[in-house]
Formats: sequence, C-alpha cells, structure tokens
Amino acid sequence: QVQLVESGGGLVLPGGSLRLSCALSGSTFSDSVMAWYRQAPGKQGELVATTTPSGSTNYADSAKGRFTITRDNAKNSVHLQMTNLKPGDTAVYFCSAHNVRSNINSWGRGTQVTVSS
Repeated sequence: QVQLVESGGGLVLPGGSLRLSCALSGSTFSDSVMAWYRQAPGKQGELVATTTPSGSTNYADSAKGRFTITRDNAKNSVHLQMTNLKPGDTAVYFCSAHNVRSNINSWGRGTQVTVSS
C-alpha cells in the first residue's frame, strides 16, 4: 500500500547537476521522515540526506555543500538537488520514508545516477 516512486536519475557529466524526486503515497507524508540513501557496487551504503516533518535536514559529510534535500508538502514529495557531481557520486539512490506514528519504514526501488565523462 505504501509506495515511493522515484524519478530524476540519469547520466551526467562531472560537475553537472541532477534533481531526484520521490513521491509518497499510502502513508501520511506529514508524519514521515524522508531520506535519500545510496548504494554503489563494492562500497558501503551511505545515508545521504534526511528531512524531518518540520523540514529540518541532515547530510552526510560527502553531501554537505553540494546536495540539498527539500520537502514539497503540497505534492507529498521529497527532492534531492545534487550539484557539482563527482564520479564518486555514482550509485543507485533510494528514497525512504519512516512514519513516526506507525514506525513503518518504506523504500523505493531506486534510481540510477551515473557521473561519468
């Protein structure tokens, strides 16, 4: 019933930008901590960014200064604006929602981001 639909991934040149989007349905967006997580082959997964229902944010050190996570309450969606992308950012990016009322964690299927020249 809970669904997370991700979009915005693709191939981009180093130094370029991408904006990932994730739409939540089947759960109360206003009760959900939203996050972006990335996984690349041969590397440990990394929690990239989170945002609370109030809009507070946290970032991994690797993302600070380059990535911005935002909430769009009108559309029950979260976005990750990524700038100055590096080859090391190449990964599958997963959107997650943690409902603080139900304590249910949900994950999207992921969207591929490839940074390469």
